[in-house]
Amino acid sequence: MAAPRVCVLRAPGTNCDVETAHAFELAGASADRVHLFRLLEDPVKLRQYQILCVPGGFSYGDDLGAGVIFSRQIRGRLNEAMREFLQADKLVLGICNGFQTILKAGLLMRRGIENAAEKTGEDQVTLTWNSNGRYTDRWVRLKVTSCNSVFLKGIDEFDVPMAHAEGRIALKHPELLDELRANAQLAACYWSPAACEMMKISGDPTRISLLPEPENPNGSIANIAGLCDTTGRVLGLMPHPERFLFATQHPQWTRRGLRGEGDGIKVFRNAVAYFG
Repeated sequence: MAAPRVCVLRAPGTNCDVETAHAFELAGASADRVHLFRLLEDPVKLRQYQILCVPGGFSYGDDLGAGVIFSRQIRGRLNEAMREFLQADKLVLGICNGFQTILKAGLLMRRGIENAAEKTGEDQVTLTWNSNGRYTDRWVRLKVTSCNSVFLKGIDEFDVPMAHAEGRIALKHPELLDELRANAQLAACYWSPAACEMMKISGDPTRISLLPEPENPNGSIANIAGLCDTTGRVLGLMPHPERFLFATQHPQWTRRGLRGEGDGIKVFRNAVAYFG
């Protein structure tokens, strides 16, 4: 079986493409770092790939907001190519700025990319400034809260670093949370021992009280750290799994006696295994 091909799509300001491509290659894929301008020149090029990943960074300097300009490129000249890609049995991953990009492009809510005139997920669900009003960089623990995502298959909890200023999930209407929950689109949430105790009462990780910092670093509603689409083939994740490929990358690896691989590599192995 040939290794699946990954398009790591970068734009001006992207700075996590090298390590993201490396993560996919460690997992057994063949990864190309493709500049957005090359894809704009030839959108058909996307047909060569089975996985599309929009990595982290500060695309276009976040000048109009995180992921805004990048997302407009996808919703504009790349709309048809993206629609074709989503309709095929392929995968899309957006990490941090990539999550902001694919959400605002309509790839997660699956409305705007199919018809640019329709409302997109950006009109209903968006990522905005952290509650603390500043860029935050720390390690967090996540709990997988949906069995729907291809990328998170077989994972229960995992440690991962995050680094962002606009990572708080905000909803236009509170009832949208129940819709996302019913559609199994709440892929992962920030987690802690305190949250585990609260779940014994609520029984649902997405219904527990809003965790304070540092457990929930951005104040995201329902402690959401990641969303997936209804098919489970598109995932947006704010923390960076590509930054925890080896146990020695964890700040407490000696104290915890960690050895071998880091938790983050599992996300990329799941993507590769989907085509096995």
